[in-house]
Amino acid sequence: MLKKYLSLGLVLFLLVGCSSASSSDKSLKDVLTRDKLVIGFTEYPPMGFKENGVVTGFDIEIAKEVCKRLGVEAIFQYIDWDSKVMELSNKNIDAIWNGLTITTAREKEILFSKPYFNNRIVIMTKSDKTFDTIASLSGLKVGVELASSGQEALEKSTVFSTLNEMVKFTSISEAVLDLNAGNIDAIVADEIFARYAISKSADGYRVATEVFNSENYGIGFRLKDIALRDKVDKIIDEMIKDGTAAEISNDWFGEDLLKR
Repeated sequence: MLKKYLSLGLVLFLLVGCSSASSSDKSLKDVLTRDKLVIGFTEYPPMGFKENGVVTGFDIEIAKEVCKRLGVEAIFQYIDWDSKVMELSNKNIDAIWNGLTITTAREKEILFSKPYFNNRIVIMTKSDKTFDTIASLSGLKVGVELASSGQEALEKSTVFSTLNEMVKFTSISEAVLDLNAGNIDAIVADEIFARYAISKSADGYRVATEVFNSENYGIGFRLKDIALRDKVDKIIDEMIKDGTAAEISNDWFGEDLLKR
């Protein structure tokens, strides 16, 4: 009989423990109490960037609408992309929301939303170049954004060991400046950025035929901030359902690219 009661007590203890662990997540409550959601972004057009001193971009507009429906102010905090996890862990920001690729390595440090955008890693060059394969980067100076999925894809490729140099930039915009100046031969970056750059200068750039890989974007939260992540996911699902997300996507890309 004693054994029976001990077993029952253990079950009750575990149930209470699980319930307590769940109720300890104050992430959503904290954001609502502070009346603001601090979002980390970097210079990454067209997802998030500054134009004439104003923060704008596809991710920025989606985030603004989410915050509006959440009833809090959207605060956009510029961060160094290679310090994004530290900024999140130190609670300087509440979320990383700027073309953030979901990877297995990042999932160990970041709690991701559901994927919302499909993308590929591509080679971007000046329009007068004819690089169409990954192998053609051999012997060249190739630019990447520091701690980006482009850097990761290049480092994992078979061509990496044969490069002249992989040049790391704080932002992708800086890489483009060096490409224009002839200091590097190519950039390995997200296709969405490359296509955006081409749309702004159709005769200036081109994208190689061969791509590195496909990927998905997600919003990054602290590992324990499940309540906040789930609420943001729910609001985005509602925006997709009522057509608001499609309207924002059409404004930026001319079509609905937000996928779930």
